[in-house]
Amino acid sequence: MFELIALMILSQQPLQPVAEGVASYYTVASSSALTASGEPLRDDLLTCAMIDGEFGHYYLVLAENGQSVVCKLNDRGPYVKDRVIDLSFAAMRRLDSEAGLMKVQIYHLGPNPPPFESLNE
Repeated sequence: MFELIALMILSQQPLQPVAEGVASYYTVASSSALTASGEPLRDDLLTCAMIDGEFGHYYLVLAENGQSVVCKLNDRGPYVKDRVIDLSFAAMRRLDSEAGLMKVQIYHLGPNPPPFESLNE
């Protein structure tokens, strides 16, 4: 939630979600070794898959429990009805330590990662 408030203050523009719905996650064990962007799929990086959007752009994912994570789009999906985003294992664990599915709002941040988020460490 802090990330969303900070972005709104810094940009002085209200952010509107680009999508709302159910998020799921995928792991190396359940997916191919390469993403649609050509990058290797890694469980430890903060990445995501969406049907629309530009590879390499960053998205803020805000969960209904108030937790949030910033992810880099590097894959396409999900291809399951009523799901709006697939998150890497690490990204989903940032939102909830046990959830497999959760309701989220997704905000497009653009091609440059926000300076306040420690990404992919």
